Amino acid sequence: MTLSIKKPPRKVVLRRMNLILPDRSIRVIDPAPATVEAILQKEGINPLEVMVVRDGLLIPEDTLVSGDDEIRIIRISHGG
Repeated sequence: MTLSIKKPPRKVVLRRMNLILPDRSIRVIDPAPATVEAILQKEGINPLEVMVVRDGLLIPEDTLVSGDDEIRIIRISHGG
């Protein structure tokens, strides 16, 4: 007599990264690791015109983001 042990079903974890644009709209983007600069380029956003915040902290363009990060883009006002 052979005992068969069933393994529990594997949980699928759906990961997503939210990109909050200056107009407050939200885009769900690929959660694969990428630099802030690469994400901005892919989205057609000039990195010289924005600041990027993750978890309330300003982050530089070479920061690696991924997974369930929520990235907020803030447009910089020019002029005087």
